[in-house]
Amino acid sequence: MKPMIKLAIVGRPNVGKSALFNRICKKKIAIVDEAEGITRDRLYTEADFFGRPFQLIDTGGMHPDLNIPFQVEIRRQAEIAIEEADAIIMVVDAHCGVTMLDDIVAKILHKTKKPVVLAVNKIDNHEMMELVSPFYTLGIKRVIGVSAIQGFQIAEILEAAFAPIEWPTEVEVTSSAMKVAIIGRPNVGKSTIVNKILEEDRCVVSPIAGTTRDSIDIDIEHEGTKMTLIDTAGIRRKRAEHEVVDKFAAIRTARAIERADVCVLVMDSMYGLTTQEKRIADEIESQGKACVLVFNKWDLAHGFRMEHCLKSIRIEASFLNYCPAIFISAKENRNLDQIFPLIKEVYEQRGQRVTTGQLNKFIEKVLQKYHPPMIQGKRLRIYYMAQVAVHPPRFVVFLNFPELMIESYKKYMINQFREQYSFKGVPIVFELRGKHQQEHEHPTEVSGFQRRPKVEVDTNLDVDGKDFDELPDLQEEVDSSYFN
Repeated sequence: MKPMIKLAIVGRPNVGKSALFNRICKKKIAIVDEAEGITRDRLYTEADFFGRPFQLIDTGGMHPDLNIPFQVEIRRQAEIAIEEADAIIMVVDAHCGVTMLDDIVAKILHKTKKPVVLAVNKIDNHEMMELVSPFYTLGIKRVIGVSAIQGFQIAEILEAAFAPIEWPTEVEVTSSAMKVAIIGRPNVGKSTIVNKILEEDRCVVSPIAGTTRDSIDIDIEHEGTKMTLIDTAGIRRKRAEHEVVDKFAAIRTARAIERADVCVLVMDSMYGLTTQEKRIADEIESQGKACVLVFNKWDLAHGFRMEHCLKSIRIEASFLNYCPAIFISAKENRNLDQIFPLIKEVYEQRGQRVTTGQLNKFIEKVLQKYHPPMIQGKRLRIYYMAQVAVHPPRFVVFLNFPELMIESYKKYMINQFREQYSFKGVPIVFELRGKHQQEHEHPTEVSGFQRRPKVEVDTNLDVDGKDFDELPDLQEEVDSSYFN
């Protein structure tokens, strides 16, 4: 299921962001007052746009003066909201005109490359529209006069904000069932496993490779947990796809991986981890799905110990080290009861959240234990780290220069991270965000972050560095790095 569209409201302090937030969601959630700096944390709520649900995010007023109380935390919250939003509404005050702070915030939003619409607040009627014209100097194409208090042109501002957004064409029925895809190459026993679990011949089983061609969805319930098992066709090598039906089967299997929450990668114990399994595992990892390794047909293996077999696989494919493994025999119904506990465990790990406060303590501990090396007279500085998404867990590391994060230090950080927070069976995505220095720009210009998905973040943060310009500049589109 596609994630809900997110709309963030940003701007300088005391322009009516929270009032607009309350007006759009039709609830008095955010505190509205004439004093500046009332809103500090990000506020989330679900709203509706002509039958289409979306998530609305309210943020605190952004100001370049970090000496203002809580401004460092407020600005960081706003930056994370900008990161995860699909579209942004920038709010300005019609009666104050264009201010320097408005110009600074507009420059931030221009660098995000996201759809932005300018809401000129406190326009109570059409007779006041002449106050809108000066705000075109901010360089935002879509400018609409609104009144958060009076409710004037609220529908118009939402329509303009969502105009560039591509809404899901198909409405999926919300289901609480966990989707588990049984994946593997042909003839490794996927359908046999499903039949044994169901205790019925639900799927056709034969020694002929490629018996299963469709992705079969089966709803079950295991100890109170609803699941949808997806039995898929075996993924062949490209050169082995002689028939059109094989190509369709591979496409449907890829779609099954895409919509699954947990993938069970089934392998033949007699062959171990082949090149084809590595390719399938790469696809599972790239899709950010939780994974459990299942070695079937263990009854046919003689003269081997499980731990020795598993150790050789870990050495051959280190990227599967985080995935739990189990050796079974579907034919003899051996160890099948151990699959579901592992599925539930990795599913819970995939939705695990780590607060920014905990992550900052982790960064401090990692840096103290092993300082990054000096490279060409420069040393890596990590400002802070934030989790911006779950399913799969995605983390953004804000630092000075991404190129200083050498490969060995990346592996060190990942090993330390998994040792402390586990995330068993789940791929973790780390993205580097670097500071981009431009001397010709305004010295007080604030920075913006490129978009990434959402998570709740703790507000008790410490930034390494007090000068405003020393905070990481997010205007540059830095190449993302996947640590794992």
